[in-house]
Amino acid sequence: MAEPVAVIAVCGHEAAYGRALDGVVDAGVSIVSSGRELFRSITAHGRRNTETVVVPMTLGRDPDLVADAARTLRAVPAGERGTTVLAEPFGTSQHLVAWLRAAAGRVPETSALLVTAPSGDPFEDAELYRIAALVRRYGRSGLVEVAFTGGDPDPAEGIRRCRLLGAQRVTLVPAAFALPDVPEAETVPVDRAGPLIPASALRRVLGERVADARRRWREHGDDGVAAGLTAAENHGHSHT
Repeated sequence: MAEPVAVIAVCGHEAAYGRALDGVVDAGVSIVSSGRELFRSITAHGRRNTETVVVPMTLGRDPDLVADAARTLRAVPAGERGTTVLAEPFGTSQHLVAWLRAAAGRVPETSALLVTAPSGDPFEDAELYRIAALVRRYGRSGLVEVAFTGGDPDPAEGIRRCRLLGAQRVTLVPAAFALPDVPEAETVPVDRAGPLIPASALRRVLGERVADARRRWREHGDDGVAAGLTAAENHGHSHT
C-alpha cells in the first residue's frame, strides 16, 4: 500500500488565489493562498506527522509564488512542519507556450487569438507578451494579441484592437487557471476557449510534481527549499 501523502496547492493570481481550482483537483488536495494560509496548512499537516508536498500553482509567469512558498516553509519551525517538501512549480513558461499552442490549434484559423490572463507585476505582464509572440510565431493564427483581466489592456480593449487590425472573430484563450469573463456588446463575435488545461490533465501533472518531489526527498534528502528560494532571482530589474 502506498504511503499517504498530503498535497497542498498554493495559489496566486493565476489561479484566482485558489478559486479556479475548486472542484478541479482531487478532493484531498488542500487549496491555499500563499503566506499565512500556507503556513497554517503546513503546520496542521505537520502536527499530524503527515508527509506533505507543497506545489506552487504557477504556469511559469509568477516565480515569486515559488520563492514565497519556500520562505514560508523555511519559516515553519522544524518541529511543526514534519516531512514537508516543496515541489517544482506546476508549470514553466515553456510549458505555457506549449499549452497555449495546443489551445490555439483548436481555434478556427479565421479567428484572432486574444491571450488573456490576470494582470501581475510589470515583468509578469511583459513575459506574457513574449509567450504570445512565440505562440504566434510557431502557430497557425496570423493575429495574436494580449489582454489582462484587471490590467491594461483589458479584454474589451484587446478585442477592440483585434477588430481594428481586421479580425472578423476573436477567441479569448486563457493563459491561467482562471477563465476570463467575455465582455458584452462587442462588434465582432467573441468566443472563449478553455480551460487551458483539462481537469484530467491538470490532476495528472499535479500528481507528477508530487511524485518527483517525494522521489527527490527519498533519494537525495532535498526538500526543495533551497531551489525555491532562488526561483525569482532573475525576475524583474537587476540591481548591483
